[in-house]
Amino acid sequence: MVDSQVIIVGGGPAGSSCAWELSRHGIEVHVLDKTAFPRPKLCAGWITPQVFKDLETDDSDYPHAITAFTRLNIHIFGLRLPVPTHQYSIRRYEFDHWLIDRSAATLHEHRAREIRKEGSHYIIDDAFRCRYLVGAGGTECPVYRTFFTAVRPRHARSRIITMEEEFPHTVQDEECRLWFFEHQLPGYGWYVPKKGGYLNVGIGGKYLGLKQKGLNIKTHWGLLARKLDDLSLVTNHTFAPRGCSYYIRDDTGAATNGNAFIIGDAAGLATRDLGEGIGPAVKSGILAARAIMKKRPYAISKIRRFSLFSILFSRSMASV
Repeated sequence: MVDSQVIIVGGGPAGSSCAWELSRHGIEVHVLDKTAFPRPKLCAGWITPQVFKDLETDDSDYPHAITAFTRLNIHIFGLRLPVPTHQYSIRRYEFDHWLIDRSAATLHEHRAREIRKEGSHYIIDDAFRCRYLVGAGGTECPVYRTFFTAVRPRHARSRIITMEEEFPHTVQDEECRLWFFEHQLPGYGWYVPKKGGYLNVGIGGKYLGLKQKGLNIKTHWGLLARKLDDLSLVTNHTFAPRGCSYYIRDDTGAATNGNAFIIGDAAGLATRDLGEGIGPAVKSGILAARAIMKKRPYAISKIRRFSLFSILFSRSMASV
């Protein structure tokens, strides 16, 4: 059996950021992830300047392809609003691999299934044991399922469903586009070009809002695909989108239970307005690590609930 002071279940941005903060302060940490890195990950790959600040690095130090946006084209109620900003896009395939390597944690390719608490320790599949357990396995995280369904319940009002695809494509427009509330969608669609000849397009909306209006996310995907073709943004491509669901910030209960913590999407920390998840994931991982190291409360209240403020004001803040 592998013994460690801390075990993190999930090696995405939340788990790897937690592992990085612990490792650099001399805390032994092992990370379990069901898939080998690098691995594909469905995500628009939206990165704010705050993410690099939290990671105590700079975009110029990022070793892979990164696209800097100085303007967003926001389309709402038929109007186009060009918004100056300072944001980035990355490919999660590269970003997640960089983060887990940077963490210097011991990584195990292992799908956690059965977790129990024995005395002051947590036992995972009778193969791993730790004093502190961190759940970073996303919406389906087994740590959440085992220890948090009662103390931090999830509600349908906070559920987001998406369809998206990332694929190699000759980019026709280098600027990011966001379409809000089209065809009664309680959410938005996106077009995010990325360096290296890749493009991410997708659509997401509130599950309850779609259900109450009798709408279908697949129907909205078809409308988005037609728009991309009509605007000549995506041509000669047969779409094969995938879907997923996750939860935006609701704060329905505690994100700690004894010495167990949940972070990132396992805790439902995506921003309430845009459903942005990478920034809150990174921040929550670091805060959980500090709570473990310093034996103080895990203060998720410090994690922002909304994204629009940082998008609208990051341009001016970047020059300060």
